[in-house]
Amino acid sequence: MTENAQQQPSAPHTELPTQYAPADVEGPLYERWVERGYFEADAKSDKPPYTVVIPPPNVTGSLHLGHAFEHTLIDALTRRKRMQGFETLWQPGMDHAGIATQNVVERELGKEGKSRHDLGREAFVERVWQWKGESGGQISGQMRRLGDGVAWSRERFTMDEGLSQAVQTIFKRLYDDELIYRAERIINWCPRCLTAISDIEVEYQDDDGELVSMKYGEGDDTIVVATTRAETMLGDTAVAVHPDDERYKHLVGKEIRLPLTDRSIPVVADTHVDPEFGTGAVKVTPAHDPNDFEIGQRHNLPSLTIMDEHAVITAHGPFQGLDRLEARSAIVAALRAEGRIVAEKRPYAHSVGHCSRCKTTIEPRLSMQWWVKVGPLAKAAGDAVRDGRVKIHPQEMEKRYFDWVDNLHDWCISRQLWWGHRIPVWYGPNGEVVCVGPDDEAPTGEGWRQDTDVLDTWFSSGLWPFSTLGWPEQTESLAKFYPNSVLVTGYDILFFWVARMMMFGLYAMDGTPPFHTIALHGMVRDQFGKKMSKSFGNAVNPLDWMDKYGSDALRFTLARGANPGVDVPIGEDWVQGSRNFANKIWNATRFALMNGATVDGPLPDAEKMSATDRWILSRLNSVVAEVDALYEDFQFAKLSDALFHFAWDEVFDWYVELSKTTFMAGGEPAEVSKRVLGEVLDVTLKLLHPIVPFVTETLWTTLTGGESVVVAQWPTDSGFRDTAAEKEIESLQSVITEVRRFRADQGLQPGQRVPARLTLDGTPFAAHEAAVRQLLRLQPEGEDFSATATLPVAGATVALDLSGTIDVAAERKRLAKDLAAAEKEKAQAVAKLGNEAFLAKAPDNVVDKIRTRLAKADEDIARIQSQLERLPQA
Repeated sequence: MTENAQQQPSAPHTELPTQYAPADVEGPLYERWVERGYFEADAKSDKPPYTVVIPPPNVTGSLHLGHAFEHTLIDALTRRKRMQGFETLWQPGMDHAGIATQNVVERELGKEGKSRHDLGREAFVERVWQWKGESGGQISGQMRRLGDGVAWSRERFTMDEGLSQAVQTIFKRLYDDELIYRAERIINWCPRCLTAISDIEVEYQDDDGELVSMKYGEGDDTIVVATTRAETMLGDTAVAVHPDDERYKHLVGKEIRLPLTDRSIPVVADTHVDPEFGTGAVKVTPAHDPNDFEIGQRHNLPSLTIMDEHAVITAHGPFQGLDRLEARSAIVAALRAEGRIVAEKRPYAHSVGHCSRCKTTIEPRLSMQWWVKVGPLAKAAGDAVRDGRVKIHPQEMEKRYFDWVDNLHDWCISRQLWWGHRIPVWYGPNGEVVCVGPDDEAPTGEGWRQDTDVLDTWFSSGLWPFSTLGWPEQTESLAKFYPNSVLVTGYDILFFWVARMMMFGLYAMDGTPPFHTIALHGMVRDQFGKKMSKSFGNAVNPLDWMDKYGSDALRFTLARGANPGVDVPIGEDWVQGSRNFANKIWNATRFALMNGATVDGPLPDAEKMSATDRWILSRLNSVVAEVDALYEDFQFAKLSDALFHFAWDEVFDWYVELSKTTFMAGGEPAEVSKRVLGEVLDVTLKLLHPIVPFVTETLWTTLTGGESVVVAQWPTDSGFRDTAAEKEIESLQSVITEVRRFRADQGLQPGQRVPARLTLDGTPFAAHEAAVRQLLRLQPEGEDFSATATLPVAGATVALDLSGTIDVAAERKRLAKDLAAAEKEKAQAVAKLGNEAFLAKAPDNVVDKIRTRLAKADEDIARIQSQLERLPQA
């Protein structure tokens, strides 16, 4: 630390305003950082690289608390690494968000009385680009408000020209390697958005529905099945039972009549069926259920599609043309009329998938789609973690990762949308299929047409760690900044985005994983631990809190709650508390500047320092080492807490206060302490900067005269420790704390002066008498001094003359009343706990409360008796 101080210019000691006003500081500071290019990254630099990509927010979005939380953590990591001398790249950009963006623009068209089909595909896509240009950059401005130190010149968009080339390149390679194919499979279908959607876009919730048990077949060949989707029985092509189920062995291989139709269906034996669940028999609808589809494949069953893309019944018969929900009740009524309803249970709560965009109930649907064969890709993604090339933090999240990648199903990548990367496949007039790479010419001529589908948004965002660096071109940026150093993201997309990036990165980059470490964080929740949602009425716009308390206050609150992989509760009063911390830093630095704190020259020799000076420098180095270790372990909550308590408790509340008498006395000891205080503030502001960048920038540049703390050198542990000084100040703190507690117990006002005799000789802190008297408001003893209370603490003795300061008789009377109440409380608790009949009947929580009351009563009795003993005799 001493070397750092020697390199700094002399501080100008500009006077700070009396109060910190974040709104006046944050905007201009951020623009100055950007203009000076502090956040840019040079691929030609010989500094070691440190790379983090932003999890690309949707272009439709705005900054919510989840973004603010994640961005705070990434910004803290990258600011620290920049100060440590790394060539640091925080890569910004946005995702085109296929379904979400198309829905937004379609709603805008709806206000004009138009649909996308009125415009046609080309004009609609042009309209989306226009919307993106006008409205899609909102989140960039909000990132600036938060202080995100991203390389804005490198900002990318998943639909820009370079990333589109990357998408087409990897599609072609996967296709040529037979890892992309087209097939008819069951997918999640949204009848409102009219597209297949990924698993992550399905939200499951318990809905009240109905469970209907119905009888198939006739006479001895009847069998009962149950379903929550009665309408799908029109597409049944079998009934399945377990091969070992004796109840149905006589039916396996037989055909039974399917009610309401003119069809008969077979009874098949399949181990998928649980004989202990329900009747042990299940209806099989291969075209409308993923498990049934697998059964159908194993038994060569036909797949009958009985609904169109709008979830309207298409099966021939009286139900044709009905919506699926209308058909459900109509079919149950028709089965009831035939006497085939065995049981009905409603309401019947069961988990139902909904489209995350429009909340429509998802319909499993057999559809011709494009798929990625994930087997070899997923194995590589699992191996990279197992062999240590990629570390998941916290480590206990590894199991969830392996559970996913080891059991990954082939990935449906096609979407029936117009906004997105169009699938680069052309179909010829004679059944030809041609996949076109970015350097290939698309086939032309009569009868050739391109596939109308676009790719799943996760396909392009899966390329993010390398496509943003110029891949497939072998750019300087790719060579310098790939693989990324760490990925910071929520555990909720571990399976979807993270797994996709792992698969694609390993495939495209010759076995080099996209990042060294995956650091997973939890979700932001309200102060009661409840999920934040507009429907719950507890959603918060982070801009409101930043406007009210400053960006630093929000950032510090979020970081202080960030334990790895654990959800983060947050309430407005916590942000207010962080604002108070920022004000405390401001006021303490202002005091230090007014009292001559300096960073000029090297630190004085330890022999010239007081024990207080040596103590704070020893603690400072310990905190530097502790913070560094916690950063490397992504323990943001612990490092924030360590900095909070060091800055507030040790520097501001103890060191500054203990040094005031030294400053007032003047001379060489004061000059030494001024230099020590300057050093402590210099280092503390640097340590705090990555989390609270705005207030620390203002204070550090004022204190040191340096260019910017953004590019200042990160503090290092000099190794200086002084355990003797630490023990001495700890003892001194014990004396001061104990006397303060005694004063408060006796009802003395904080500023009330009391005559006292201090016996500090023979203790390790005899030199601190002036500071002790100043902090405890103890005036010198007079000729008529009478020691009415004596406190032996930590080897010292503090004798106080309380005569004339308190009404001893009244205080004894008050304490006696409190003691009687505490003894009565104890007696009642002891009586209940000694009553065997009561203990036998009372619930455990009631007994625990009584035990707690007893312990509290014992504490109160001991405290009051101690106060009475210390009171002077009346």
